[in-house]
Amino acid sequence: MSITHPTQLSDEELASALSRLARDEREATVALIVHLAEFDARRLYEPAGFSSLFQYCRAVLRLSEDAVYNRIQSARAARRFPVIVDMLRARTLSPTTARLLARRLTPENHQELLSAACGLGKEEVEALLAARFPEPEVKASVRLLPMVAAPVLPAIAATPASSAPSLAGAVAGEAGSQSAPGPTPARSTVRPIAAERYEVRFTATAEMRERLRLAQDLLGHAVPSGDLAQVFDRALTTLIDELTRRKFAATPHPRDRRGQPAKDSDRVPAHVRRAVYVRDGGRCAFVSAGGHRCGERRFVEFHHVTPRAVGGQATVENIQLRCRAHNGHEVDLFFGPGKRRWPGEAADGRGTRPGTSARFRLRGSLAAAIRSGP
Repeated sequence: MSITHPTQLSDEELASALSRLARDEREATVALIVHLAEFDARRLYEPAGFSSLFQYCRAVLRLSEDAVYNRIQSARAARRFPVIVDMLRARTLSPTTARLLARRLTPENHQELLSAACGLGKEEVEALLAARFPEPEVKASVRLLPMVAAPVLPAIAATPASSAPSLAGAVAGEAGSQSAPGPTPARSTVRPIAAERYEVRFTATAEMRERLRLAQDLLGHAVPSGDLAQVFDRALTTLIDELTRRKFAATPHPRDRRGQPAKDSDRVPAHVRRAVYVRDGGRCAFVSAGGHRCGERRFVEFHHVTPRAVGGQATVENIQLRCRAHNGHEVDLFFGPGKRRWPGEAADGRGTRPGTSARFRLRGSLAAAIRSGP
């Protein structure tokens, strides 16, 4: 297979190539699932010396555990309900969502359930299933986790390097030696178990456990049971109120304006931050040429539509919310590529200095664009 190096493509060619490759991958995945279903039905993994299709796919087809699990469950569901193949082809269902639905599908409900899941993503399908097949409430608990040693991985024989040209150099971070990974920490999970009900699970430190106990004690009159869900809900409500007050000057009792900031000031006035926060809904307001709004809530910053460097003022009309990526993108559009960089950031984009979340700066003669404090 001949692969064109992506650096040789224009922006339009690169986007077109990605769309084509994604389409080819989807078609290949659907074909793989259909063939797996027949292979499984004939139990051809047994004469090949494997006790299960899973083991065959891992050892012979060299698929990852997640890929094998999704595709086997999708294949078995598709064999029972062939309409799944059509939905996979039409991209209204993915191997992951098909796997989630598989254990709940019956001859009686499959048409209605598949129709309800049409076009939904993983989290949306999980919520759909939780609403239709609710699980019992999770009992709140705090328990000490045992110390688990990192697993000893078997040695893997080195594969001789190919003499063919490699694309590895196009991927940042692949060059150079890599240290052996340490033990993987437990992942936090938020899982729907019923309509409007979620199981939340994470690992806490001993210090956090003590803070939790103190919060339960201080809330003894308001929450006599010490219910963890109520304690965390109150804590998060207070935290969100404090963060929106600091970043967006959100308050039910705003002060009178204390004059206008100097024209060369980088400070966005509190009344402007409040109005922009409400108008943009606390989300990035960048809209692509195709009409797609970003809507990101993480790393949101205040963006001058007309930059301060050319006289733009910190007014409600000239300030919009942008996520960090689109704030920088706007800099590239206005001043040209290569003009944005955060303080302390290396040329490869790493090593941002602590504190840059409080103030965003542009390299060179551009002044600071936002201060998060009230």
